[in-house]
Formats: sequence, C-alpha cells, structure tokens
Amino acid sequence: MSNSSDSSQVPFAPHPVTTAEVIPGDLIALTPADAERACWYVVTHTLPETPETIRVTLRPPLGGTDRDEVLGRDRRVISGCRRLDVGAVPRLVSDDLASVGFREGDRVSSLRVVDPGADEVSYVRRWGVWHRDLDGGSGDDVLTDAEVRGWGGSGAGSEMPGAGVEAPGAGAGTPGAGARGGAETPGGGVGAGGEFVVRHHPRPERVAAAGGPRRVVVTGLGAVTPLGVGVDELWRGLLDGRHGIRELDGEEFAELPVRVAGTVPVDPMELLPRQAARRMNRAAQFAVLAAREAWDDAGFVAGGTRESGLDPERVGVSLGAILGDASVLVGGDRKLRDKGPRGVSPLTTPMTVPSQAASQVSLDLHITGEARTVTAACASGTEAIGAAIDRIRYGRVDIALAGGAEAVVTPAIMASFAAMRALSTRGLADGSSPSRPFGRDRDGFVNGEGAGVLVLEAEEHARARGARIYCEAAGWGLSADAYHMAAPDPSGAGVALAVRRAVRDAGGHVADVVHVNAHATATVEGDLAEAGALRAVFGRRNVPVTAIKGHLGHLQGAAGGVEAVATVLALHHGVVPATLGAAGELDDSIGLDVVMGARRELPGAGDLALSNSFGFGGHNAVLALRRV
Repeated sequence: MSNSSDSSQVPFAPHPVTTAEVIPGDLIALTPADAERACWYVVTHTLPETPETIRVTLRPPLGGTDRDEVLGRDRRVISGCRRLDVGAVPRLVSDDLASVGFREGDRVSSLRVVDPGADEVSYVRRWGVWHRDLDGGSGDDVLTDAEVRGWGGSGAGSEMPGAGVEAPGAGAGTPGAGARGGAETPGGGVGAGGEFVVRHHPRPERVAAAGGPRRVVVTGLGAVTPLGVGVDELWRGLLDGRHGIRELDGEEFAELPVRVAGTVPVDPMELLPRQAARRMNRAAQFAVLAAREAWDDAGFVAGGTRESGLDPERVGVSLGAILGDASVLVGGDRKLRDKGPRGVSPLTTPMTVPSQAASQVSLDLHITGEARTVTAACASGTEAIGAAIDRIRYGRVDIALAGGAEAVVTPAIMASFAAMRALSTRGLADGSSPSRPFGRDRDGFVNGEGAGVLVLEAEEHARARGARIYCEAAGWGLSADAYHMAAPDPSGAGVALAVRRAVRDAGGHVADVVHVNAHATATVEGDLAEAGALRAVFGRRNVPVTAIKGHLGHLQGAAGGVEAVATVLALHHGVVPATLGAAGELDDSIGLDVVMGARRELPGAGDLALSNSFGFGGHNAVLALRRV
C-alpha cells in the first residue's frame, strides 16, 4: 500500500474554504481538529443536494472506501491546497482477519490511509506471536494473535501499533503531523470512511533453488577438557557446577606469579598407541582423541574413512589453533643450548607447527579431502568450524571434523599472560573457581588446554545413512575490531556485527535466538564489551546467556571448539548450564540474563543458539546453531 498520487511533492498550505469552493481532486479536512491530527480526504465527486447543501464524496488519500457527507454550502472546511488525481487513488478494503488461519511467516500490515504522510506498519508472525521488528531488541513490539485479529472487523478497542510516532519533518496541521498520534483503531477500514486499511499477507511459498547451498548438520561430538576426557565428562561437569582448574605444581612453574590453570587431568599419551603419540605434540594428542570420539559418536567405524566405506577425498579436517603446543619449540631450544645441534630431534619442526593437530587427525582417520588450520587468536576454533560449514555448503566436501585444539600451559606463556595482567591472581584455597565470567569481582582469565571437535555433515548425506542429528550448523559471522593489538573495542561494535552476521547467515532473525554461549573470559574489559554488544543486538529481550570458562578456564584456540560442543548439547538436551564463578555476585553493569545458580530449561519460542569467540587483535567469530 502506498500513496500512488505522490501528493508529498505538492506544496502544502492548509487554509479554510467553504464547501461551495471545493471541487473534485481537492484534499480537505472536515474540521480544524481533523487537520491537526492529519485526517484528510480527497474529494472524488460533488453534487448539489438542496439549494443550501452539497453532497461531497470523499476517499482517503492513500486509498480506501468512499464516504458521502452532506455539507452546507457555507460550511467551512480546511483545504490542503493540493490537487490529487482522483483516478490514481485506489479503492481499498481491509481484510477480515477473524476467519484467517495464521501461519508462521505471515505478515499483517496496517496503513492509516487518511494521512498522506503515513508509513505502513507491519508485523510478522514468528514463534506464535507477531513481531514488528524480527531483528530488533524491543520486547514491547510483540502482539498476540487475538490482538492482531482485532485490527480487522470493526476494530473497536484496538490501538494502532506505533501510535505516537510523528512523521519526519511534519509540523502542526500538516499531513504527517501526529501521523501516528493518539490511540487509533486500525480495523476501522472495513466500514465506510475508515481511517485504516489492514491487509493480511500470507507467507510466500518457499521453493528450493536447484544447486543452492546445502544444509549442514552436526552428527558427532568429541571433547578433551579440564573436566576430563570425553563429552560425557564435559557435560556432567557443566551441569553439576564443577570446575577443572588445578594448581601447577611442576618445578618449572615455581617462580611464576600465577600458578593455576585448566589442565587436562589425564595424560593423553596413555590413551594413544605409544609410537603414534610420540610423533604428536600435546595439542595434536588432544585433537586426535576428540576426533576419534566424534567420529565414533557420528556412527562411523573406528579406523577412519576406508573402514567406514567413505570416499576419503570427500571428508575434510578444519581445526583452530593459536600455537598448538609451545612446549616443543621451547624444549628444542633448551636441548640446543644443553647438548648442541645433535641433541635436537628431527621431529621438532613438524611437531611445532600449529597445523600439526589437523594433519595428525587426517593421518589417524585417513582423511584426504583437506586438512586446514585456522589461526585467529582465541577465535580460531569457531572460525575453523565456520570455514568447514562453508566447505560442506558449497559441495567441496560432504563431511568435516571441525573445532580446535591447544596446549599452551607452559611457563613462558603463563609468564607472558601474567605480565599483561590478564590472568586471575586468585588461587584455589576457597574451593571456588578463580575464573569468574561476568562476576563483580572478576580479575582475569585462567589459562587452559584441551580440544573440542564436531562432525559436520551435509544433511542429505547424514539422512541417507540414518545418522542421529544433534542440530543444524546453520551459519557463522566474522568481524574485526581494528582497535588494538590486545584490548577489545569497548563499544562492542565489532562483536555486535559478528553476532548479526551469524544470525543473518543462518537465515534467521534476532527474534529466533534462544541462547548465547558467551566468550566471557572474566576480564573486566572483555566481559563488558561483549555484554554491551549483546545488549545492542537483543535490546530488552531476555536471552539466556551462559559462560563456561568458570568450569574450564580459557582454552585459547580450542575454546571455540569446546564451547560449540557445549552449545550443541544445550540445544539437544534443552538445558542451559549455569555460569560458574559469579553466582550471586553478577556485575551490575553486565545487564544480561546470565544463567546463574542452577541450570535452566531452554526457551521454546525460538531455535537459534550462538557460540561467541573473540581474540587478541580484534578477531570476532560467532557460530549459529539451530535445533531440529
């Protein structure tokens, strides 16, 4: 619905005239009060009724039904000093919404047709309610089916959504002044002379585009974390409120100002064949264990692609890492100084590169499609998952093992973080976690290690083999702060951009988001920047937010992989774990619905969960997962 006459381009100069002076095409208001509230009509026909009166036929300038008024010849009306093409003003009748069967994706629009400067107000039905802005943050602009049905029919008692919004640039007495002013009745368009025209727009039929992007699903999960080896250990620890942060009692850590970290409680070499394990750095060992678990969880046969009857060229690996395992290079340098060149192992270089985890997973499972490594600071794991989603979407591979692995709990790395004043200085004396995401008394992150791997698969491939599907890997978003080499942009603008891009890439709306697994490292500046970004995106909507670094510490390049596993499990089980470390002491400045104290059921009205990861240098990555 629009103003076909384009009357807004004609100068407007309201002034009183008599009815006898009015001719077809004139824009008039019947009273000064009508002119004040922008209630105007186009004269479509005039006819003498008696020697003293004239029958005037009127139609709203943006379209509607005609009404007749018998007015005295000397009756004063307000002329807008505009002439409109009567033939261009459409006849419109409101839809009767009483008998319409509403569906998800339907749109209902309301236009105040008596106001030449009015804008159409539209609501879209999603999750059983009507949203004025699916990507806005106002929880107030939501209506029920009953309220929307009230727009049709007589509309008695209904108020037009958006009332009180004044048209830009409109002054008193002009069309658009108070355009949405006052409590009005949208449904009045059914009868003659109604001010509103209400239309129901059924959702368009969706036709799948041939050769378009494929849907990607999650069919397997694997994890090695400070809570233990395996996804079950991770999930039980999250639900039980346990943490895996420990004292570093090795001699090499003795002089450090901070001696706590989230370390894996099991030696991974004991879980792998000894000869193979000796050719892997610690991060690669974590990655292989997590990948094997995910592979088995997805229903494939132990051993790899050949044993599972898969084409190894149609399977890929995509893992994130910052350094992988810094201890190998440090150890090689120490041997060089202590024993000379002959003391340095020939495996030092291949075991040092961050790509070792991806290459060892491809070797272990005989994957030849591709083995990529993403290095994007602490966003590495999430970005690696996003890259794998796209590789499957566009047909490069059918299956990918994606996530992150890291093992950087070393004296030099710990000392560096401590020198930055980025680490928490709390110990373990009181038994609580020193990592306190969003907590009022948070004082820094806890360094950690581990791996998290997802099996991603093209949906048609997964369904053809009867695989169990956890959720859809629906989309992802990236951005860069371009602010500082280490500190986050305090405005949170880059984070907000990545969040919106992830939701958009998933083909969804902000209104669809039911859960956020926050990056929340427990640094003062980082938590505030992320919280501000989420408030900017979600506004007054209460989206349950949790952060699991209180349980694990910050797993660096592996964080995105492990946190994606936790987010998948939250969708799959319909439960959001509580945030550990800040119970009862949430920072008042956070302003989010942080799940604290006890687990919480996932809201039903929505289907997207987000997993956030942000890294030094302004790397922002957000993963969007959709429950099925």
